[in-house]
Amino acid sequence: MKQIFTTALAFIAFVYASAAAELNTVRIDELTGLKGKMNEKEGVYKVTFPRNDVKVVVDGWTMPPFMGLGTWAAFIKGVHTEAMVMGDTVLFEDEVNAAMSAALDNGLSVTALHNHFFFDQPKVYFMHIEGEGAVDKLAGAVRKVYDTTKQVRAASPKSKDSFGAAHLPEKNSITAAPLNEIFGAQGESKDGMVKFTFGRPATMHGVKIDNAMGVNTWAAFAGSDDNAVVDGDFAVTEDQLQPVLRSLLKDKINIVAIHQHMTHEEPRIMFFHYWGRGTAKDLAQAIKGGFLISGLLGVSSPAQN
Repeated sequence: MKQIFTTALAFIAFVYASAAAELNTVRIDELTGLKGKMNEKEGVYKVTFPRNDVKVVVDGWTMPPFMGLGTWAAFIKGVHTEAMVMGDTVLFEDEVNAAMSAALDNGLSVTALHNHFFFDQPKVYFMHIEGEGAVDKLAGAVRKVYDTTKQVRAASPKSKDSFGAAHLPEKNSITAAPLNEIFGAQGESKDGMVKFTFGRPATMHGVKIDNAMGVNTWAAFAGSDDNAVVDGDFAVTEDQLQPVLRSLLKDKINIVAIHQHMTHEEPRIMFFHYWGRGTAKDLAQAIKGGFLISGLLGVSSPAQN
């Protein structure tokens, strides 16, 4: 039995080593601009760098990058493709949407966006990425994401604390009728604000859940017709997440979080939160584009201006 176990371990080590040997690690270093390190046991080649270009203070303490401010990307031999990459990218608020666009535009998927700390200054976010394909394509895409963050910081060494849009009016005065027409639904109005909510069916622990239980996509509008804000949440399946993110980013809607709200639901539902500024009608058309891709009921072709 001991001999069989030893043989099995040796075989596993051989498989990992063989997979690692097939990764072009020299090319990964060249394309990412970083020097990686091989984990021989797992067959993973990982590049990493600390975010030490901006001082981060958490709960009054200046945090060394070693304590959790490291950006990384790990490459492994793929089963159906040459390689697979997974990674976590440390970002500041004014870098997030540019970095996310760079990832999506270069063939990577963005699978999560969240925080790790409380009382951090400036606020730090973590964007998880993954992809499959040729090593050159994956490593090049990772480099595009990293270069994008460098460009943002080069333009503004200090992280911005605002999107830079004009101040919203003190009194809300959104006209509901044009938005009702765009979404093909009657929005809920309150104090000059308008909100639309669309549920989608799912099950959890054998129980049917829908809109009222929180499986919903919503969009809320405030400000004025010409100077508005929209914020909300999309509930999408895993397959819908990437195309809906692309749609909203294309229309300059900022993505501020990507995560899950539940466990053991069927189908698995991903949620992402967003924030946009512009005219109310333009914002509604942008959000409706995401509605169309996610196949929400009651939403048909975009309304004409």
